[in-house]
Amino acid sequence: MVREDGKRNFALREANGETSVFSGNTPRQAALKAARRLDPAPSEDDADRIELRLREKGTDKVHIYEGWAWRETAPDDKPDWMPSEITEANVSKKGIEHLDE
Repeated sequence: MVREDGKRNFALREANGETSVFSGNTPRQAALKAARRLDPAPSEDDADRIELRLREKGTDKVHIYEGWAWRETAPDDKPDWMPSEITEANVSKKGIEHLDE
């Protein structure tokens, strides 16, 4: 279901039963937002890959991604408010499931 601003809402259900909603123009954009909330590793190579299952609101689609996050030094031209170390994230799409409801 698309909002007036063109963004779509995606619900992430975590293993502990909590649900978070991320919005984006594409499922990947929402998955990247979700991945940035993962516990970051010291480097990208050391990061654990976690499965992210995002259900698109208003549809029967579940977008499945593998996500990981890591810490990185902020760029030299960073704004004053940005910390010196930031969290970076990446995702890789694994597929789409359709719910039988």
